Amino acid sequence: MAIPLACQEQLLPGASLSDKFALATTLGYQAIELRGRGDLAFARRLPELRRARADGVPMPTVCVDMDHFIGDFDPDRSRDAVRNLRSQLSVIAELGGIGAMTPAAWGMFSRRLPPFEPPRSPDGDRQVLVDALGELGEHARAEGVSLFLEPLNRYEDHMVNRLDEAVALCAAVGLPSVRVVADTFHMNIEEDDVPAALRAAAPYLGHVQVSDSNRYQPGAGHLDWPALLHTLHDIDYRGWLALECRLRGDPLAALRQAAAVLTHAQPWQAAA
Repeated sequence: MAIPLACQEQLLPGASLSDKFALATTLGYQAIELRGRGDLAFARRLPELRRARADGVPMPTVCVDMDHFIGDFDPDRSRDAVRNLRSQLSVIAELGGIGAMTPAAWGMFSRRLPPFEPPRSPDGDRQVLVDALGELGEHARAEGVSLFLEPLNRYEDHMVNRLDEAVALCAAVGLPSVRVVADTFHMNIEEDDVPAALRAAAPYLGHVQVSDSNRYQPGAGHLDWPALLHTLHDIDYRGWLALECRLRGDPLAALRQAAAVLTHAQPWQAAA
């Protein structure tokens, strides 16, 4: 069975989510991935989101879009990130979606830049993340959705860079509602073998975000999309492929190109 495609909302022109979805379907997408800003802004969008759902717009996931995250060094900012994610999980559950995703942190610290050593120990990092993921996982389970943890590359985060690191945290939490996001851009930087990493993470893999090696749309870089899609088929991945990228060239042509690459790289198409 083909893996369905979603497109993040900010990539699509249109005055409303319904307009965006109508365009998305002509380009080859079957859903819209939402973005969840801080200060509980996502919950304040509920009237708009309910109208979109009534119009038949599938909105399976929300990607957190804030300036602080669950692994923040500041305990107050970490708690606020948890508060926002709890709200986003509740909203996406009301919309009939499957979950919300977050990295440990983004842009807070990198061991690749001075001062090179973070102010919190690795054990301290792990405890903060396990505590936050545990609370969010319990809330997600109660809402009937999942919390997805996304590894980022070494230049954007120092805590969780590879799928196996995310899997280890999910295993430590021990809740089926806490799962892993595979982002092909970050994997291209961090994983020695992308298909092998996906196979190893398969029991915990809940969501996949896609962009090419250069962060532009699939087809604009050098990632091996047939190998990647065949791997997802082989591990019986049942989630979405959500486009999260920059667009090179004409935006509509780029979106159409991405959908075509992702569709035709799938094994069921190759066998047709």
